Amino acid sequence: MKMNVIKLVALLAIGASVNAYAAEPADTKVTSKLLMYIQPVDYNNPIKLWSPYQDYWFYQGPLVEKIAMSKLTAAYHDVNVCDANQSGKAVLWLQPELFYNPQVQLFYAEVKASAYKGVGEHLATVVGRSQVRGILNIKPEFWIEKAYKLAVDDAVAKMQADKTLQAYMNEPVQVSNTPCSMVTLFPTPKVRVMSF
Repeated sequence: MKMNVIKLVALLAIGASVNAYAAEPADTKVTSKLLMYIQPVDYNNPIKLWSPYQDYWFYQGPLVEKIAMSKLTAAYHDVNVCDANQSGKAVLWLQPELFYNPQVQLFYAEVKASAYKGVGEHLATVVGRSQVRGILNIKPEFWIEKAYKLAVDDAVAKMQADKTLQAYMNEPVQVSNTPCSMVTLFPTPKVRVMSF
C-alpha cells in the first residue's frame, strides 16, 4: 500500500511538471487584415460540368483560392487563407458555384462572399456573378478560370462599394479580433447541388 502511494505521488509530480511546460496559448494579436475561408468540400469533392459529348470534372477550391487570393490582395493588401491558429480583422467565407449550359455554350459562375467579425457577427454578404461564352470540349480550364475571375472581380467590386464593410475594414485594429477557428460556427447549407 505504501508503495502504491509513493507511485501515485511520483506520477502526480511528473504530471505537474509536464503541465508546466505545456504549450503557451496561441498569440491573440491580429495577424491579417482579411482571412479567406473556403469550405473543405470545395477542395475534396469535384464538380461535374455536363456536355452531350464530354463531361468535365474539376475541384473548385484550389482554383477559386488562387483567383480570390490575387484579387483580394490587390484590394485589401493583407489577405491570408484561413488556418486554425490565425486571427484577423475579419473572415471572408467564399462559396463558389459554377454551371455550364451546353445548349447556349455559357459558363455561369457565382461567388458568394460573406464577411464576419468578432465571433461570428455578420458584416456583409455580396454575390459576384459572371457569364462567359465558351465551349466545354475546348480548353475547359481556360473558360472556367475566366468565369471565376469575372465573378470574383464582381464580388470584390461589390465589397468595396459596401459602406458598412469598408468602414469596418478601415477602422484601426481593435483587441477583439476574428479567429479562424470560428469557421465551425458558419451555417452550412444542407444541399449544395446545382442551386442555379
